[in-house]
Amino acid sequence: MRILVTDRHMLGGEALEEKAAGPDMELEFYATPEDVPDDAWARADGIVTYRGSKLVMEKLPVLQKARIVVRGGVGFDGLDLKALGERGIAVCTVPDYGTTEVADHAISLMLALRRGLDRYEERMRKDPAGLWRYVPSPCVDRLRGRTFGVFGLGRIGLAAARRAAAFDMNVIFYDPNQPDGYELATGYRRLASAEELFEQADTVSIHSPLTDGTRGAINADLLGRMKETAIVVNTARGPIVDLDALYDALKAGRPAGAGLDVLPQEPADVSHPLVKAYMDREEWLEGRLMITPHAAFYSPPGLEDLRFKAVATAAGRLRDGTLRNCQNLDFLAD
Repeated sequence: MRILVTDRHMLGGEALEEKAAGPDMELEFYATPEDVPDDAWARADGIVTYRGSKLVMEKLPVLQKARIVVRGGVGFDGLDLKALGERGIAVCTVPDYGTTEVADHAISLMLALRRGLDRYEERMRKDPAGLWRYVPSPCVDRLRGRTFGVFGLGRIGLAAARRAAAFDMNVIFYDPNQPDGYELATGYRRLASAEELFEQADTVSIHSPLTDGTRGAINADLLGRMKETAIVVNTARGPIVDLDALYDALKAGRPAGAGLDVLPQEPADVSHPLVKAYMDREEWLEGRLMITPHAAFYSPPGLEDLRFKAVATAAGRLRDGTLRNCQNLDFLAD
């Protein structure tokens, strides 16, 4: 049986995937999904893809043997669960590989803004003697006693909440998908609406999946409800935040700042007004925005976890029918 890996992470470093697959599986690697020829799609019993969800769907008519597609990551947007399920193709993910890294990154973005680290870093590089002093900034604030709001209290949201609580912050959350009593199990205060969350939180950290219901959910209305001193952090999916609305909101002075690891268009659309203002270091935005390149998931051990678990998940399905973290069981005709 053959597992197709559409986009290898390290050229020549395939021992990890070989160990995960086991000796009874053949592996076929390509540098990018666009490099995969039709005959490779056709002969694949299983597919592991990191950035090739769109191509998987385009090549669906070509797939002759595939029984599983593993999206190497937490999200599965771009994969049609119903269409794949009706073909007997399971769609699985790797939801736990970067949980702590993403939570750490979300807290790091908050800390960097709240302590003005980007402004100090720039000044110390420029003139460490002449600029040796604190700098007032609209985002700098105390953490103790402030309110950390989580939009989506799943695995990563919960991990971020625990970290915020360690800074003596009060944690609130909004997540309609969690069962009644979840607030009792976590000890965090549950709110009935996103509106309440954005009105009460000093920091809102977004940790929901991208769905039809969350696409563009962080809109002008919610951003306009935030405190003037509040910040919003997104390490989930870029399209959850309406970037036009965020630009207008920051320009109007509410919220104070934002930390973004993800954007609606990736790589970044450098023509977008917010990205352009950030690149041009426009004075009104100084100390108020941090952007990182969808790298919250990354650490060397985290990437190893991802690579190993993605291939092992595909191999398990092919070897004995085991399904881990399957996202389309309701549609799966097997």
